Amino acid sequence: MKIRFIEPGNRPYKSTILNYFVYDRYIRTPSVGLNTLATIVKARVEDTLMYSESISRLVMEDILDADLILIGIFTFSANRGYELARYFKEHSRAVVVMGGLHASMNYPEAVRYCDYVLLGEGDESVLELVEAVRRGEKPEFPGLAYLSENGELVHTGNRKPPETFETIPDRTLIYRYQKMAGHNTLWGQVHASRGCPHNCDYCALVRHFGHKVRTRTPDNVIEDIRRTIAFQEQGHHRLLKVLWITDDNFFADREWAVAVLKKLIDSGIKYNFTVQARYEVGFDDEMLDLLKRAGFRELAMGIEFIDDESFALYHKKSTRQEIIAAIENIHRHGLAVRGLFILGADNHRVGIGDKLADFVIKHHIQGVLIQCMYFVPGTPVYEKNKDRLLHEDWSKYNGNTVHYPKNMTPYELQLEQIKASRRIYSFRRLLGALLHEDWLHKLLFAGEYFWHMSVRSDLKKELPYLKERSGRPGESRER
Repeated sequence: MKIRFIEPGNRPYKSTILNYFVYDRYIRTPSVGLNTLATIVKARVEDTLMYSESISRLVMEDILDADLILIGIFTFSANRGYELARYFKEHSRAVVVMGGLHASMNYPEAVRYCDYVLLGEGDESVLELVEAVRRGEKPEFPGLAYLSENGELVHTGNRKPPETFETIPDRTLIYRYQKMAGHNTLWGQVHASRGCPHNCDYCALVRHFGHKVRTRTPDNVIEDIRRTIAFQEQGHHRLLKVLWITDDNFFADREWAVAVLKKLIDSGIKYNFTVQARYEVGFDDEMLDLLKRAGFRELAMGIEFIDDESFALYHKKSTRQEIIAAIENIHRHGLAVRGLFILGADNHRVGIGDKLADFVIKHHIQGVLIQCMYFVPGTPVYEKNKDRLLHEDWSKYNGNTVHYPKNMTPYELQLEQIKASRRIYSFRRLLGALLHEDWLHKLLFAGEYFWHMSVRSDLKKELPYLKERSGRPGESRER
């Protein structure tokens, strides 16, 4: 039996000098989730391999004679995923299966392009799928969607998420990853827990993984970190020695998080780490002290908004003053803050870009991700605003303006994001970072300077279309 896992690229990989400086244009860290599933299957089926268009081109002659092809998609890569699924259906005898966050949450759409959609977390169900295909049987276990012979949508029922998930991804299963791992734009990633107890309206992850926080054992997490670092460093001379803990809310289970950090300190591993966080961790002095001792250099804080009205509108339990106080305390512990922000809330007006830039600069936030309000099918914000969407060209759901804001035009909102990015990543601030930041943040700011330049270039390409769509909802949503 031959099995191939495919991660589509919204902009598929190509070889270019930009890959050494600009992340997420033609290069991106491969999916840990899909790599985990490939690792689970490899233990059962020897001829298992994963391709990621984030780091390589697909070898079609190898893929087309597979028995089973599994394609994992996020919303921004769904169009490319559908294109590949259709091609594999037409040119191979393989059973073609789609999964991942977007396919799970929008399975009525995804089933039109494949034989089956694997819903939710596939750690357990993927092996049942493999065995059914091996036997030539129709899979019928919970956690599937497909179209019947008469075209009716079939959903086999929800599947309980796995309580334990100790699989350490085998990164050597990803085609060409070992060769590419020396790029400073590719960071090692470890996902240590799943689920989040909060309920922000725009968050797809809590709908995918659930409210219950489930964790891997601390020893297992530390071993994954050790192997990830070894993989990134083997045969390479990396300037940026950074590993990212990608959990949506690493600190939700405080006792567990403390245990992991203490294990990491005791392990003797010397490396630089970053982790995503809500603002509350900024008031936990013990946790911040452990983070510093364990080698964490910064926290990627999901701030999202800078005003209390926006927080209330989208059910995010934060306030502006609490966030400022948290940032200040994090800084006192010698840790940097990276901010994740959303523009285009219903109360935002022209000028929000300057307000965001002022906030970032004043509070010394050392790196930012800025996106216009995003809409993933299955989230409350998507369901509430379907009639205000400009289109459903999923490839544009990557930070672009895709809806009609209430208090400005789509064109104006896109300009606000461009303005904020340009001010935060100005040449003057680049020089300041190179002169005054520590060596790690000199490198990070320089890389992000070129990354934001690339992002702004893409945002500007959308401006003519957005200017045409400066009417009101109800206009054509065709792209």
